Amino acid sequence: MRFRFCLLFLTTSLFARTIDLRNAVVVAKPGDIAGIVLTEEIAKRTGLHLKTAAAIPAGAPAIAIESGDSQIRPEGYRLFISGQTVRIIAADPRGALFGAGQLLRRLDWAPGKLNIDSSVDIRTAPASPIRGHQLGYRAQANSYDAWSPAQFDQYIRELAFFGVNSIESIPFQDDRPTPVMHTPRREMNRAMSEMCKRYHLDYWAWIPAEFDLTDTAKRSALLEQCRQFFTDSPELTGIFFPGGDPGHNPPELVLPFLEDMAKDLRVLHPKAKIWLSMQWFTKPQVDSIYDFLNREHPPWFGGAVAGPSAPPIPITRERLPAQYELRDYPDITHNKISQYEVPMWDQAYALTLGREAINPRPVEYARIHNRTAPYTDGFISYSDGVHDDVNKTIWSALSWDPSQNVRDILIDYARVYFNPAVAIETADAILALEKNWRGPLIDNGAVEGTLLTWQQLEKRAPQLETNWRWQMCLLRANYDAFVRHRQIHESALEREANAVMAQASTIGSGPAMERATAILDRWQTQPVSPDLRARIVELCAKLYESIGLQTSVAKYHAIGAERGAILDLIDLPLNNRWWLEDQFKAIHALDSEEQKVARLRQLAEWEHPGAGSFYDDIGNIANSPHVARHDMDTVPETSREPSPMFWWWDQGKSRARLSWQTTMWPTALVYDGLDPQARYFVRSTGYGQALLRINGDRVQPTVDGTTMGEFKEFPVDPKYVKDRKLMLTWDRPTGEEHLNWRQHSRLAEVWLIRK
Repeated sequence: MRFRFCLLFLTTSLFARTIDLRNAVVVAKPGDIAGIVLTEEIAKRTGLHLKTAAAIPAGAPAIAIESGDSQIRPEGYRLFISGQTVRIIAADPRGALFGAGQLLRRLDWAPGKLNIDSSVDIRTAPASPIRGHQLGYRAQANSYDAWSPAQFDQYIRELAFFGVNSIESIPFQDDRPTPVMHTPRREMNRAMSEMCKRYHLDYWAWIPAEFDLTDTAKRSALLEQCRQFFTDSPELTGIFFPGGDPGHNPPELVLPFLEDMAKDLRVLHPKAKIWLSMQWFTKPQVDSIYDFLNREHPPWFGGAVAGPSAPPIPITRERLPAQYELRDYPDITHNKISQYEVPMWDQAYALTLGREAINPRPVEYARIHNRTAPYTDGFISYSDGVHDDVNKTIWSALSWDPSQNVRDILIDYARVYFNPAVAIETADAILALEKNWRGPLIDNGAVEGTLLTWQQLEKRAPQLETNWRWQMCLLRANYDAFVRHRQIHESALEREANAVMAQASTIGSGPAMERATAILDRWQTQPVSPDLRARIVELCAKLYESIGLQTSVAKYHAIGAERGAILDLIDLPLNNRWWLEDQFKAIHALDSEEQKVARLRQLAEWEHPGAGSFYDDIGNIANSPHVARHDMDTVPETSREPSPMFWWWDQGKSRARLSWQTTMWPTALVYDGLDPQARYFVRSTGYGQALLRINGDRVQPTVDGTTMGEFKEFPVDPKYVKDRKLMLTWDRPTGEEHLNWRQHSRLAEVWLIRK
């Protein structure tokens, strides 16, 4: 792309005055959506019901909205004050709506109060032509499927406050029954299209083919379903067809199918086009797509979509024929096992929050947006619920003007959705929530300060108790602190249990296991922070009532525990209690006391192999001191070392050792200050092959376990430590490319043990 030029002027004056708009009239054409939105939203916030008029009254305050100014670029507007009149002059009706959203962000309001600074003068137009979010009304969503048409209408309207011009639905995919869905899918599809038409927004649809396209019956059935959808939709701008995720059809089947779809689409919606992502396509398949586009120049093809597991955005932009656009499909909704995983995330969060927890990441996503946007013509994000609402706002605002400051965007967010009186403090508190997730949790005392800030804000703004965005922030602040308290407590319990197990040779294996079990059970007999846990339960109930957020499978009908069902994960062990319980059962079955004592000692010293030896839990940011790491704030996501894989086993309730539930191929492990006279060996756990290099030389194992929990061991030649340093690296095993990623080799733990 190509940023469209964006100009933003906000002038101020030392002599600016405040204009009282409590008695203002709204001047707009009858039925003008910008005027309707403005008067309705002002009434919701202030209780003031502004009157409307056909003309600006003399000598009285007014808000005048007009569109059709050819001097303003498409979708742009100017918001300024002339005398006692607030004026929004826009290029078109869509720009007038965006201008109304800007005005709502500039107003100083409270119940019975409505003011604006007379110095406001903003002239602006969007940088990116495509700015939108996917709102999928389907079972997989952790909130959307519980919504009524009125809730969708309100949310779409609010997204437009920050310049969103596109909404993408998921009309067919995922037809699992869910008790929270009360509006038939077809009816909601039609309603969302009508909403977009009413708000002058583009309406898109995400339509995959999850079956083999050689199945002619299923192919015909999907085309018929599409024809019905096209007929039902009064507004339809584009169809996004994912090449994969889901779907596994090659281009030679996909392209003819899309051409058939386009014939029906363009009869009813002549300007609509079809877009394709090349997710999961092989290089030859990608090449065939470009060959087709360069050879055929299909008029029905709108452009490419850059989604997760698709070719890199810069390469796609370079190869895509110039007449076609490129749209990003960023995953702003997931925390792990995703396109943009939370960097330096503590395993305690990964265990208890799953993939779709409330996840404001404003600074991180601003950085990602501004790195990728110059190559694209905009974006429509992947979202599976309102838990990513802050992230939506960041992408929306920056796609309008990428030069905006993140904190300023958050202040606007708080002004329009919460209250101008607490906007600045709330913006900083949201930034603090993002910092809660950075680095080892036990070491992050700022988590306590974040909770205190939100508790103080609660007292200052009790009227926000029923505001779902406010409730989400409170839930995160309380949940983060509770997890930290639990991790501190349960880590201490495991250390205490290990100390008892180490005494087995003195007190006996049976008493050692009995005492260790009693110690570990204190998570329940002496629970920490029950007040925080009760508050979390309360907020989850409120969020289900206010916005349909499904934080539990059994209680609130979430489709799965990792889909935001944090209430189901809140008590999962943050130490190895479950694994140790299973180990104790196995130890009881051993033949001799000597064997039992030896195994207990091994368990007790698992992470503490003795003086001069070292241990790293590779994927755990809190327990991997020798893993080489980049500066996460300066290194682009595509250049960073591999992120940890937080495995999701047994619906999040795996009894495996915690260190095995997070794996990674590190860039390197680096050791300094070694004893050049000592003898060392490397031990590791993981799955499959671990092709170790020591100071660049490949070495062979003397012990070669291949399943999770089995050891590999490699001798260290004394020549490698003569300068007191050592670097370990690993080659990725070859021949695994054809396997599902779950079957790939992985590394969990590494020891450097001094003999």
